[in-house]
Amino acid sequence: MAVPPIQRSPLPAGLRHSWLLDVVLGLLVLVALPLAIVAIPNTLSVVADLLPGDFDQIGLSRTHGLALPALMLTVPLASVALGRMKVAHVLVAGLALVAVADAAGGYAASELVVGVVRVLRGVGGGLIVPATLVAVWDRTPALRGLWAGVLCVSLLEAQALALWPLVDVTSWKVTLQPYPMATGVALALAAAYLLVWRLAGRRPAPAPDARERSRLLLAAVPAAGIAVVAVSTASAGWGVVPVILLAGVAIAGLLALGSIGRAEGRTHAYTMVAVGVVLLPSTAQVTLVEMGGLGGPGLRGLWTPFGVAAVLAVVAGMGMRMFAKGVGRLAAPLGLLAMVVGLCSVRLVVPSADGMVLAVPFTLLAVGATVAVTATLGEVGIGAAAFGLSLGVAGVLAGYLLGTGVQMWMLEGVGSRQELVDSFVGALHWWALIGGFLLVGVIVLAAVMGRRPSREEEPPSGGEPAEVAVAVGAGRERGAVAQEPVTTWGSVVPEGSPAPEEDEPAEPVPAVPPQAPSPEDGERS
Repeated sequence: MAVPPIQRSPLPAGLRHSWLLDVVLGLLVLVALPLAIVAIPNTLSVVADLLPGDFDQIGLSRTHGLALPALMLTVPLASVALGRMKVAHVLVAGLALVAVADAAGGYAASELVVGVVRVLRGVGGGLIVPATLVAVWDRTPALRGLWAGVLCVSLLEAQALALWPLVDVTSWKVTLQPYPMATGVALALAAAYLLVWRLAGRRPAPAPDARERSRLLLAAVPAAGIAVVAVSTASAGWGVVPVILLAGVAIAGLLALGSIGRAEGRTHAYTMVAVGVVLLPSTAQVTLVEMGGLGGPGLRGLWTPFGVAAVLAVVAGMGMRMFAKGVGRLAAPLGLLAMVVGLCSVRLVVPSADGMVLAVPFTLLAVGATVAVTATLGEVGIGAAAFGLSLGVAGVLAGYLLGTGVQMWMLEGVGSRQELVDSFVGALHWWALIGGFLLVGVIVLAAVMGRRPSREEEPPSGGEPAEVAVAVGAGRERGAVAQEPVTTWGSVVPEGSPAPEEDEPAEPVPAVPPQAPSPEDGERS
């Protein structure tokens, strides 16, 4: 009997899952993702004494803070553009913008140039973050866990990484070019990734569909609104109550926008918003409270607990992807609960002159966030993943607004240095309490809304869903042969789900007596 012709894959054999491509991509994630996130903190006030006398320090500080609004506006737009552009090209473009910003930062001599440099830095970071997510999406499972772990560690350590180059500096321009060497290494890795990607056959990256692209564009709306509120708050000097209220409205709006779409997509969106609002604003305050001038161990005493938390978070993310697939609905709330415990420990151990004690809250926050993000990423497709990422990045600025409002409330009427230190510590404790209640609320919200089917999941009025009806009808046809569904990386089918049962044919197919193959048939076989 004749054997049907075998269809060959258009990708070269041996390069479809090239280990070299995975290694280069993993190194690129390790270097480029922290480089993108470190642009978020505004550290100009630390070097205010080094500014020229003719500079408006307040105005320059506001301009320096434009990186985060630029980044969070770029993430959803870049996610849409990645559906039509090559991910390797976007990575090179994003890192090239960061390199240009580093080079231009050395020539900054006015508020306008500082604003342009920081916007370029934010746009470059906004291209890098979603591009790395798309790049690792259909590679080996460990890479997606590595991406989630590095993202959460970058948010955990962003404030410390931004402050580290400013120790004993003699120029304020270091804030505009904190890690030029790391930028060069990342750009070289991006060029190597582009070369290996070409040799591997230019495999197309997963892309969101038309409906998901619409949601991504919709995610840019609250990001723009939060950016306008943040800039207005810094410019007009709003009071405590309006800042806290607007921050609360912004967080509620992000959670409401995350409620659209499928159930598993809602859980991922809620998780990303919670991690964005809580993780970086919390650890930024902890880092500032633990500075040497306030009685803490300083940056040198923080790197050991930061290192312990980073290693455990990356191991947790990779382990989740490799050995604990299909447990997203259980692991995500456990990860958020670990973050709640971490915030409780912040209230107990901060401030502390012993830096090693801080390994407890840092590890709980980093590992908990990584487990929650990795677990929910395994339940969604690339479009929902990018949508949740866009909301999470916007949540970082909303969390900063809320934390700033709490600090303004605690710093009212401060007269002495000791009162200032006590007010900063009190603001951190209040913020840890607020963040803990927010995480608990997100856990409850995900448990309730995650069970409600969306319009996309509801069956039509006739009864059975259209796909099921078509599949059953096809299985009932005479002589129909059931085939197993093919699941690929980036599929929206939740990992660990059982494969649908095959439909048995209505009547047995009569056996055909074997015939002796002819020489011609043997040649065709």
